[in-house]
Parts: sequence; C-alpha cells; structure tokens
Amino acid sequence: MTNKQGRQEIETFKKFVQQNPGMIKEVRNGGKKWQDFYEQWVLLGEDDPSWDKYKQVDGGTISETNPSSGKKQGQGWMKQMTELMEKVDMEKVEGHIGQLNGAITNIQSLISQFQDMKKQAPSTNKPVNNNRPPFHFYGD
Repeated sequence: MTNKQGRQEIETFKKFVQQNPGMIKEVRNGGKKWQDFYEQWVLLGEDDPSWDKYKQVDGGTISETNPSSGKKQGQGWMKQMTELMEKVDMEKVEGHIGQLNGAITNIQSLISQFQDMKKQAPSTNKPVNNNRPPFHFYGD
C-alpha cells in the first residue's frame, strides 16, 4: 500500500467515526482503542451490523456532536463534565489535597528555618583587618 492510499483509507475511517459517535465515547471511556476499531473496520467493513450500537450516544442522535448545532453541543459538554465528576473519587481527591497541604507546610517551615539561620549567622561581608601585611616574614 502506498502512502497516498493509506492516507485516503485513514480519511475514510475518520468519516466513518464521525458517522458513529459512540466509538468516540467508547475510546474516551477506555473501553477500546482506536487501533482495535480500525482493525475491526478493515476486517468487517462499514456495513457490518456490529457498528449499529455506535450510531447513537446515550440515546442521543448524531447531531449532538455536530459543531453546527450550538445549543446541543453546549449541553453535550455539560453532560460530559457531569459524567466526569461522577467518576471522580472525592475521598482520593481530598487525600491528595491533604498530602499537598502537608508538603507545602513542610516547605514553608524549611524556608523559615533557613531564614532564621541566615539572621543568626555572623555576616561574612565584614571587611578583613588590613593593618597586617599579607605576608609575614620573620627575621633571622
């Protein structure tokens, strides 16, 4: 297969995916990978009855994913956000926030300790006593 034929086949598959929005949802939910769908499409073709379950998303029609349908697209986005929030385990999020808060507290205490040490340490910028010659030679 030449590169041009392969590219054309991929474009045809993309159009097929747009006609079957359930495939997009399946991939986003982690059910299948694009490679699996592509291989199935190559083997079975577009007319196989196994694709019927991907023609609609949650009882909705294809127009919900169409960018020209303005209001429906906004509702679809909100629905996706609601589904995402339902999947989030709030106890885990709370635990991670607690760990992050502890880490920030530790960093703040380290910084304050270093600042205290810097205040207590004698200044190294004091001028050196220049009354003494740099080389001290003893006479015999």
